[in-house]
Amino acid sequence: MTALRPDILTDNAAWANARPRLSVLIPFLGDDPAQLISELAQQGAEVEIILLDDGGTDEALAVRVTQAVQGSAVPARLLRSGQNLGRARGRNRLTQQARADYFLFLDADMLPDAPDFVARWLDCIETDRPAVCFGGFSMQRTPERRDHAVHRAMALNSDCLPADLRRLAPEKYVFTSNLLVRRDVFEAVAFDEGFTGWGWEDVEWAMRVARQWPIRHLDNPASHLGLDTTAALTRKYEQSAANFGRVVQEHPQVVAGYASYRVARMIRRLPGRGLVRGLARALALSGSLPTGLQGFGLRLYRAALYAEVV
Repeated sequence: MTALRPDILTDNAAWANARPRLSVLIPFLGDDPAQLISELAQQGAEVEIILLDDGGTDEALAVRVTQAVQGSAVPARLLRSGQNLGRARGRNRLTQQARADYFLFLDADMLPDAPDFVARWLDCIETDRPAVCFGGFSMQRTPERRDHAVHRAMALNSDCLPADLRRLAPEKYVFTSNLLVRRDVFEAVAFDEGFTGWGWEDVEWAMRVARQWPIRHLDNPASHLGLDTTAALTRKYEQSAANFGRVVQEHPQVVAGYASYRVARMIRRLPGRGLVRGLARALALSGSLPTGLQGFGLRLYRAALYAEVV
């Protein structure tokens, strides 16, 4: 039996006596958040940065992040977890380290689009004191790579939306990539640690929050640098099917309005849905086809996977 590694906590010199207005919470596993730490520190005199290395075993990465934390001009803490906590439990753990009245969840593969990114969030807190607010994300600073073309096109079409469009379905467009949450709201409604693997834990959380508090949307985006290859996306969608089934069980009326649910229900009624799934996967992974057609295949493959749980 392999013994669990102990947790390791590292604070920088500015940590001990700080009274931050905003706690920036960044989990990572494999991604390097050093540039994000640097850019946030340049912007935010009233923030603290708290990072979770979620059971990673890359010692070189751990050294780089530790150095970035220790060299940061703003209060910063790094928690290296001895085990992998996962997306929901890891973020819940981060909030336990936070001292501000507001949390800003950021993914490690994000970078602020504007030099006043932190100032805009602080102004939002001061002016509106929202319960929850999502700032959006973009591809403004994302390098273009041929092997990421399908993911980029899909994200630009369905995820990188302005606030006025996101407000049409507030809970649907809530992701932990750039999410502001008031402390008392999160203490009342935390992420469901029953979610495992990839996907849906943030949207499901927003569905529960929306029963009690309004979800706001703001145009204060950060760029998503961590795009995936199409093969990597198929693996993530395979992980997400059980999580989608969990959402359907908990929030059937909300999910019934989602296109992915309606298509999955249609596929489930087909006698040869396994064949549909296989053909959709082959279409998605065919590098010789146009990007749009591959994207269609990938979305169809996701719906075919979800057909097994609806």
